[in-house]
Amino acid sequence: MQADNQRIIKAGVIGAGAFGRLHAQKYAATPGVTLVGIADVSEVRAQTLANDFGVTAFAGWRVMLPHVDVVTIAAPARFHGEIGVGCLNQGKHVFIEKPLAANMREADALVRVSEARGAILHTGHQERFVMRYLGLFDGNVKPLRIESHRAAPFNPRNTDVSVALDLMIHDIDLAHQLNPAAIASIKASERSKPSRSDEVAALVTLTDGMQIDLFASRMAEARKRFMRVTYPDGEIYIDFLTRETTNSTPRKIKQLGSHGDSVDGMPCPSADPLGHGVAQFVRAVREQLPAAIAPREARRALETALLILEAAKTAAPQKRLVHA
Repeated sequence: MQADNQRIIKAGVIGAGAFGRLHAQKYAATPGVTLVGIADVSEVRAQTLANDFGVTAFAGWRVMLPHVDVVTIAAPARFHGEIGVGCLNQGKHVFIEKPLAANMREADALVRVSEARGAILHTGHQERFVMRYLGLFDGNVKPLRIESHRAAPFNPRNTDVSVALDLMIHDIDLAHQLNPAAIASIKASERSKPSRSDEVAALVTLTDGMQIDLFASRMAEARKRFMRVTYPDGEIYIDFLTRETTNSTPRKIKQLGSHGDSVDGMPCPSADPLGHGVAQFVRAVREQLPAAIAPREARRALETALLILEAAKTAAPQKRLVHA
């Protein structure tokens, strides 16, 4: 089947929460896309968001599927597997918010069905686009160590999953992109307050000796978000809150705040990561390209996050690995 660059793509959003609203905004602003409707288990939430965009509210995702070509799944992670497989089996292309699924069984089902149906399955690891735009993936010098820290005061959003699947998984995905080597060992610890697994620290060692120092918390007193990548020839440090970057390596990288009007006709990832991710997804559907975030890569990030949680649960009860 030939790509149809003139075809209007009809999109729907499953989940009328904060992320559902963001995805609806991006679809509504993407050329060549028509936002058709919003589906949610709560008819009131679906109708409220649908009214804001002048589209149809559907009483359930199954009812919406005959009317759309693509969907975003912005429902809680525990429903990603069921909804995603259902949509893929109906031949719909799926943008699924991270994590890919809540467990490996469901992740494997999503990957298997997307491959069998030839449908695009894109996961919301859009921070990868930011790092690629900055130039962090350029060059052939392998890092010695990656340190990543995400901390924020408590927010009840996404507490159906551990902070490792909610926040840390972004940095896990970035680390795997920087170095795809297999995992040799994991040491981890976790704390929970007021929900479950709200703070996780992990030290992941790869088979080539590189170490990944990860920390994520949604019970911190203040926000903190940075990444430090240490190379044999220097260090790159990015503060995502102040948008400041320091670089002592000989390689050039862009500043986080720098952005152009567009990248390949899509929103600049440094300025609008989600808009760029949605545009990448739509482009893959329209031009019949592989997903910009490959399903098996999203699966690997989930697998590592779950291995970290398993390691944390088997650690000594009072042990704090790092970032005490």
